[in-house]
Amino acid sequence: MNSETRQPPDSSRPDTLAIRTRNLYFRWQNQARELAFPDIQLTRGEHLFLHGPSGTGKSTLLGLLAGMHTPSRGSLQLLNQELTTMKASARDRMRADHMGVIFQQFNLVPYLSALANALLPCRLSILRHSRAIPSATEAAQHLLTQLAIPQSHWHQGVTRLSIGQQQRVAAARALIGAPEIILADEPTSALDTDNRDRFLELLLKLAERSNSSVVFVSHDQSLAGHFHHRLALEVTP
Repeated sequence: MNSETRQPPDSSRPDTLAIRTRNLYFRWQNQARELAFPDIQLTRGEHLFLHGPSGTGKSTLLGLLAGMHTPSRGSLQLLNQELTTMKASARDRMRADHMGVIFQQFNLVPYLSALANALLPCRLSILRHSRAIPSATEAAQHLLTQLAIPQSHWHQGVTRLSIGQQQRVAAARALIGAPEIILADEPTSALDTDNRDRFLELLLKLAERSNSSVVFVSHDQSLAGHFHHRLALEVTP
């Protein structure tokens, strides 16, 4: 990873590491090609900009970090815990308690309102609920306001919102409850320039406030300067 000029915390202490991967590989079922990923060491509070052409495995890497995929080999540690030895239920609990994920396809619950979608992590995790200050509902409303979702839209079903608004609701859901790790897969792809800049400013401000680490996937390399590190994935032969 290429570092910017800002001085990171002491990464020699294991308790300061958010993410550490070593010799990480993944193979989709029935495919001969195995994806190989560069090693990552990301300190708590640091942010990584991840880019590369289609087919290099950017979304797959985020799926591995989120515990939704299992690597074919290698080591993957989040918050000093080895994910590769965890059962699926333990990885699910790790994700619910400690990660905010902004999926490329949003993955909002279509029959819930915008506010209810933003509140979901606090309903699934006691830890996230306890971190939502002053209350889960007020924290969700504050995030929706900051992400320019009008109050008149909070109780509407998310399918009635524009694509850009749905993307921002997905961001509010990921940010609520101060998760230690935020994984964002093309989170600004459906936003215009003003909303993109507002979203990125809010994301990094909230991450700094809670000392969260961010892994941000985007094709828009003009955003890379906002991050401590950048990592390019390349097509493997």
